[in-house]
Amino acid sequence: MSRYYTRVCNFYYGNLSKNLVKKKKSLPLHGNNKISFDQIELITRKSRKKISIKKLNNLSKSLKKQIKFDLKRITSKKKNFANLNFLKLPNVMGVLNLTPDSFSDGGKFNKKIKGTNHAIQMFSSGANIIDVGGESTRPGSKGVDAKVEWKRINKILKSICNKFPVSLDTRKSEIMEKGIKFGVKVINDVSGLNYDSKTTNVLKKYKIPFIVQHSKGLPENMQNNPNYKKEILDIYDFFEKKIKFLRSIGIKHNNIIIDPGIGFGKKLKHNMNLISNISIFHTLGFPVLVGNSRKKFIKELSGINDTKNRTGGTVASSIFLMMQGVQILRVHEVNEILQGVKVFNRLLQN
Repeated sequence: MSRYYTRVCNFYYGNLSKNLVKKKKSLPLHGNNKISFDQIELITRKSRKKISIKKLNNLSKSLKKQIKFDLKRITSKKKNFANLNFLKLPNVMGVLNLTPDSFSDGGKFNKKIKGTNHAIQMFSSGANIIDVGGESTRPGSKGVDAKVEWKRINKILKSICNKFPVSLDTRKSEIMEKGIKFGVKVINDVSGLNYDSKTTNVLKKYKIPFIVQHSKGLPENMQNNPNYKKEILDIYDFFEKKIKFLRSIGIKHNNIIIDPGIGFGKKLKHNMNLISNISIFHTLGFPVLVGNSRKKFIKELSGINDTKNRTGGTVASSIFLMMQGVQILRVHEVNEILQGVKVFNRLLQN
């Protein structure tokens, strides 16, 4: 029998969604009746087929059993943590790069006063959490040693960790442990916990929430002709195996966030397929985060209309991702994204 993957689709929003859930005509996504769905897509490596949730009884007994299990994970309410509220869409993670060479704002906020003020500004604008990073992982970048990375971030971490929730963007277990002792609430490892073998020991020791991101290769080589058999399913399998491994080493909590890693070892076609089919990752049963802000795919799609900050493309893709139930958006321009979201939500009410 072929392996089936379940992707929820045909979403409803706002008051319409709440009414449909009440009438049992749609199912709430992760316990949130403000976004619901009434179809699933069954995907194999050779086929795709959409089915109404009303017609699931027409499927074979074994397939119904699998889909029932998947739907339980898809509809179950998620536990909130680190100021992230999963009954709210979207949660916003504000990006604070403290590096001289990040792809869009390198060197702009890497002084203590500027960095602290920018973090305060993002949080005041509505960010749920601030993501601090001291090592660029843009395509083509080279890593820095732990001493350099810690020197870049330690003063600002000390300044802001007692003001609002902070996540720490690092691949190194040494930096993670120091950050946790400063009060960091979430660890964001863009390597998918593959860069440093001691990372999982730190995560297990402190029982801290963390983000598992998919990345194909290292920053210095990840864009050198990345290939997949079926990127959506390959990346889904990566997460499934990673969660199974984490369970096997004793990490039992569910405070885990999934990030498919837009732009990390992916060509335009891979990124577009991931964004278009992002709702497949809800089946894993964990909150989904996407870092779409200012990414190269926006330039590739907009052509002559590309701009330095790519704000228009970031807002457009953010609203699309929100409409697919993505719970967390990692963005540079917090105020602009939330402005777009507020206008969109208000228009839905009319």
